[in-house]
Amino acid sequence: MRVGMICPYSLSVPGGVQEQVLGLAPVLRARGVDVRVLAPCDGPPPDSGITTLGASLPTAANGSIAPIAPDLPAQIRLIKALWNEEFDVLHIHEPLAPGIGITSVLMQAAPMVGTFHAAGRSSAYRWVNRGCRALRSRLAIACAVSAEAEALATKWLGGNYERVFNGIDVNRYASAEPSPASGPTVLFVGRHEERKGLRVLLQASERLPADVRIWVGGDGDETLSLKRDFAGNDRIEWLGRISGEEKRARLAGASVFCAPSLGGESFGIVLLEAMSAGIPIVASDITGYSLVARAGSDALLTEPGNPDALAGALSAVLAGGHGVHDRVERGRQRANEFSMETLADVYTEMYERVLATG
Repeated sequence: MRVGMICPYSLSVPGGVQEQVLGLAPVLRARGVDVRVLAPCDGPPPDSGITTLGASLPTAANGSIAPIAPDLPAQIRLIKALWNEEFDVLHIHEPLAPGIGITSVLMQAAPMVGTFHAAGRSSAYRWVNRGCRALRSRLAIACAVSAEAEALATKWLGGNYERVFNGIDVNRYASAEPSPASGPTVLFVGRHEERKGLRVLLQASERLPADVRIWVGGDGDETLSLKRDFAGNDRIEWLGRISGEEKRARLAGASVFCAPSLGGESFGIVLLEAMSAGIPIVASDITGYSLVARAGSDALLTEPGNPDALAGALSAVLAGGHGVHDRVERGRQRANEFSMETLADVYTEMYERVLATG
């Protein structure tokens, strides 16, 4: 079976969809599925088995920045690849993303499985609704990675969706060598934009004991303003954009992982990464997170946007105790339920089903 896996976002830029594509493809290959990834790349491809479609153009989308490739040369490269590769099945992540996603659906070069990741809101679905619904109907199977993603797609696109999940390479996170920390350390990794809640964490950090340090990974539109507003807080270490390897090392070395998002999270894959690494978690009590990390069992979940509540939860975790250890152990068990191997089995069955009915 020859599968073309299509990602509309640059594989050179860290992101949830990109990590799913890069993690899933090699596991499928190990099962005998011939997978070729087609995606934009800003530089050399990060892995083998990738057809590069050109550089991305960072584009504002629903409160975030999407590294998509809507330009004509990228579409021409995609069309040539679709016709030359003779795929049996196309697996398109975010199939209605501008550029690569929509072009793949329009071409319909093979039976298509589409995975919808986005949650919250979508201006494109709202304003180009009739066209989006028509494209959605071309998919042989449509999947959604969470209840929020399914709700968004159902509202604007109609149709039925099979619920899947985002996978995690558990062993890769569990075996990482830790980055050395000089004392109690809170780790944040994500884009520096309002919905990720980094400002709330930095406000909360001022209420923590003086020896607690904050590792801040990532960058974004708010980076400069956050650095300016918290210039006097010398406990913050700005890491910038970090590689997957460094992220795993920081997770292994930190005392607690914090995900203070305000909303708009489809699936808490970053929480599963932390669970796999064996680090305690403090996160916002939002749907995208609470479906993954069970409150009080796997993590402490707090009211979004509340620095006092966040500081209290972080302090409780940093104080340690049997409760923290127990949550970490349950988190490890929880992460195993979302292994990339299990997800590969789910998608392989879908590919076979599409071929059998096609």
